[in-house]
Amino acid sequence: MSKAFPIPLNALRAIEIVARRGALAPAAEELGVTIGAVSQHLRRAEERLGMELFARTPSGLKPLPALVQVLPQLTGGFTQLQDGLAGLTGTNDQVLNVTVGSVFASRWLIWRVNKFSALHQGLELRLTVTGAMLDLSRPDIDCGIRYGDGDWPGVTASLIGGQDFQPVCSPLFVDRLRAPADVVGLPVIVDETSMLDWPTWLDAAGLDRNAVLNGPVYSDASLAFDAAISGQGILLAADMMTADAVSDGRLGRPFNLPVRRRHGYFLALAEGRREPKKVKLFREWLAQEVPDSVGGYVAQATS
Repeated sequence: MSKAFPIPLNALRAIEIVARRGALAPAAEELGVTIGAVSQHLRRAEERLGMELFARTPSGLKPLPALVQVLPQLTGGFTQLQDGLAGLTGTNDQVLNVTVGSVFASRWLIWRVNKFSALHQGLELRLTVTGAMLDLSRPDIDCGIRYGDGDWPGVTASLIGGQDFQPVCSPLFVDRLRAPADVVGLPVIVDETSMLDWPTWLDAAGLDRNAVLNGPVYSDASLAFDAAISGQGILLAADMMTADAVSDGRLGRPFNLPVRRRHGYFLALAEGRREPKKVKLFREWLAQEVPDSVGGYVAQATS
């Protein structure tokens, strides 16, 4: 006969969330209780277990080594419980909830949702568009599209594309850019949210990576794209995100000099989470649609 848990399941869930997120508030929000109640859960759990689980530091609660060691098991266990409940009820089989950033959503995915829906009728794609890196183990999120190097704690990520990048601009600028060196002296749009950097591209073009580039500054990636389309300057952007605008003539690639790095767009799931059929269908569709949308060429590789 199995032994009962030494601490309540809600307390165990509170421990897992606080250890993973590093704060009481996320656990309070997810459990639907007050921050004080979460704190009581932790204190009573430590009393029942006869050991401290967290170090109380000026910067917040830090899980101690014993808890860090078992955290993947706790997270995986709760994720499997959520998936099991969803499979039992069958209520979410026809809805795919994906969290995405604004650029991926507005410049690529939104124009192709109808294609996915036509292939998989009855499966509704719901997007949560945000710049925040949401917790992928949440029950209301099936998977996410993230840009970066694919190395995120507690996440299983597979590359889908977007590694190649280069300057783009409005057709108004194309005639003023006969050689890569012409970039210097013309307005360069600064996207403060971008992980792409001009020094890497300047190196590949054989130019001084420390060249001074000036132009309008935007803290929103979608606005930076619109600024480039409207003729405000030159933008450094992933080819995957500019493919449609280049195809219809709103943007041009004046040098056709793409550079490749290991950063890109990844399909991301919570580590240990079962991949349901609907996510598998989305993954397979992305594998087909991304190459078709970008076109082919060989880019220069860089780290």
